[in-house]
Amino acid sequence: MKPTVFANVTNEMTIAKEEIFGPVLSILGYETLDQAIEVGNDTEYGLAAYVNGADLAKARQVASKLRAGQVSINGGGGDMMAPFGGYKMSGNGREWGDYAFHEFLETKAMLGYAPKVAAE
Repeated sequence: MKPTVFANVTNEMTIAKEEIFGPVLSILGYETLDQAIEVGNDTEYGLAAYVNGADLAKARQVASKLRAGQVSINGGGGDMMAPFGGYKMSGNGREWGDYAFHEFLETKAMLGYAPKVAAE
């Protein structure tokens, strides 16, 4: 498949609602940053998101409000030590980095245990 760009997409369209794996880009317009965040979060999925902007502080603010497991800011590259995994229907497990080990561990709470106090 050749890379494809879809313009004038709205969040009511299937192409905006479903994860598409391939060289596909959907362009959805917005008027305000709050609207952009709302559009970005209006999906059942949340594997990854991308934020681009000249104002890095604003880009970070937007990224923090997106419900996605991984958000790339201004083309930030991958990092094998960063946790990878999705939100919502994109799954909750994590791979890579320290968080990946939690998938293989079982946590135990031990209640009622207290060390003996040394005699005085």
